[in-house]
Amino acid sequence: MWCTHAALPHLKRSCGRIVGVSSLTGRAGVPTRSGYAASKHAMAGFFDSLRIELADEGVTVTMVYPGFVSTGIRQRAYGPDGRPLAVSPVREAEVMTPEECARQIIAAAAARRRELVMTARGKVGQWIKLIAPGVVDRIARRAIEQGR
Repeated sequence: MWCTHAALPHLKRSCGRIVGVSSLTGRAGVPTRSGYAASKHAMAGFFDSLRIELADEGVTVTMVYPGFVSTGIRQRAYGPDGRPLAVSPVREAEVMTPEECARQIIAAAAARRRELVMTARGKVGQWIKLIAPGVVDRIARRAIEQGR
């Protein structure tokens, strides 16, 4: 928030763009990731509000919701017992590369898109959550339980 605040005068003068990179966890809660989910939900609310506040200033806000990106972070993460996981709980070969993630973010920002949900699963999940939110809860629970 402070970085965005500091950049606002320039962004207003230049009709700039703000890109907030969140996570699909910012759209739906994930068990065992409550703190992370809360921070991503807060981020979405902050930037959504900022989008409305800056609409007349020519500044656009794009929110990005990537799925898993192959950054190695999961191998450095800690489990519920406080010990390093050492092994990723997801199939790393099936996740997006950092280069593809960056390409999609740059394209969305250039087009001044309101938001970008990067995975088909995330896009479908948004619609399911609108009509049957309990289904998304069960999917999230199963995904975490299968990863344990």
